[in-house]
Amino acid sequence: MPSNSRNFSKQLALRVIFIVIVLLAILALWRYEGAPSKSSNYANTNNHLLNQTSDTMFNESIEVIYNPAQHANIDHAIIWLHGLGATANDFPPVIPELRLNEQLAIRFVFPQAPNRPITINGGMSMPGWYDIKGMSIDQKEDLAGMTESRHMLEAIIAQQISLGVPSENIIIAGFSQGGAVAYYTAVRSSQKLAGLLALSTYMPFAQVAKQEHSGVNTSIAVLASHGEHDQVVPLALGQASAEALRELGYSVTWQTYPMEHQVNLEQLRDIGSWINTTLTAQ
Repeated sequence: MPSNSRNFSKQLALRVIFIVIVLLAILALWRYEGAPSKSSNYANTNNHLLNQTSDTMFNESIEVIYNPAQHANIDHAIIWLHGLGATANDFPPVIPELRLNEQLAIRFVFPQAPNRPITINGGMSMPGWYDIKGMSIDQKEDLAGMTESRHMLEAIIAQQISLGVPSENIIIAGFSQGGAVAYYTAVRSSQKLAGLLALSTYMPFAQVAKQEHSGVNTSIAVLASHGEHDQVVPLALGQASAEALRELGYSVTWQTYPMEHQVNLEQLRDIGSWINTTLTAQ
């Protein structure tokens, strides 16, 4: 075989191998981001404690009412955003595992992200709160997408207030991409909130947070937790984000767990304890 043909064959083989590696990396990123847990530790929803409905106002959001004491009014709310490639159905099943105070009356809202092309995933369209444009998620950040999702979250906060929930009784929460939106919104919000729950995530646009910081929520409760073996959002980035929030004047509880990009039962119990403390203090 002529040398030119051999060289061409080698180059073609190398290109094929490279494409396969990139595709495998994209699939791994999507799989880890989309699924909050590899285990099935979640109990089935208890019908006598929870009432689940669908709200089409915000991209088919799911609402779950936790009200075991049958209070006349729902006076607390938790808005919980899922990760990239996932759905609003991801987190409702964890509610029974939180072991919440049965005297609390909480409306959980699980919004559904719209489908959008994700650059890092080859432009594939999937549920996402914003685009990820580079291999490092904290670079080439998508301001337009983040702003759109912030406005969506602020609209849901306003909706809960209109339903009779004081803003000081609202926790905003999120996993991975959803947690980034929660970070971004809490720092800039004009509404005084009860708390911020940031799971396996990071603070986007950290370099401008000091200039854009509203200062309204520096006294709220903040829980940031992360997997020690997270291959999607590096542990160091999560820890640096918690520290950046402290530098803005927030008191942040930082916790890690021996897991990857997911949640686990021990973490859920800790989250439930934090929610009980945060909402009963209001």
